[in-house]
Amino acid sequence: MADLMDAAGRLVAVPIAALTRVRGAKPMHPRGTLFAAVLQRSGLAAGIPWLDATGRDDVLVRVSRGAGLPPALPDLLGFALRVPGEHPVDLLLSSTGRGRWSRRVPVLRRDAATSYGSIMAYRSAGGPVWLAADPTGGPLPTAVDRLAAAAPGRVVTLSAAVGRGPWEPFGTVTLGEPSTPPDPELPFDAVQHAPPGLVADGPLARFRRPAYAAARAARGVALETGLR
Repeated sequence: MADLMDAAGRLVAVPIAALTRVRGAKPMHPRGTLFAAVLQRSGLAAGIPWLDATGRDDVLVRVSRGAGLPPALPDLLGFALRVPGEHPVDLLLSSTGRGRWSRRVPVLRRDAATSYGSIMAYRSAGGPVWLAADPTGGPLPTAVDRLAAAAPGRVVTLSAAVGRGPWEPFGTVTLGEPSTPPDPELPFDAVQHAPPGLVADGPLARFRRPAYAAARAARGVALETGLR
């Protein structure tokens, strides 16, 4: 299975690189809005350093549309979180269902106030881990100008499911003001920038690695950056 997913990723890397050159931009999630935000972690007691830690961090959040379709159409929405530092942490979550298992299945949405899930599993000392984000409050438009005006102040709950355990909240993200310009170049990489104590693993991680590499090479971007 590992060799199969790696081969599939290398196959998909060819059209991804071509699309990157044509667009001159990110091949996936090309349209988004970047916000300053505050991450407050309450701790999970799961035996995983990053999930167990408490404290406050100034972070960046990008809300995006996966295919860059017009806002009137449903799209695979993205919620990307960057914890800056010498060793940054990147979380890349996509719009999913809301059930225990459907949180791991990508779903097309119009409203950015939806459930987001990691879909890709992480390996940890406590077993496989999935992450999720759930915005509170009413609907959120995905059009750049409307999202920039409506999102500041919104609170997003972060949760994790470890092994076969239930989803448990471990922190919140409070969105601040959008950046200027609203979507500067800031690639994310969930494979290389996994949280401490977690390792991007499973078929999707092996599929993503060559796709990320192809997009980076086509854009002339440094090794440590990714698709979003």
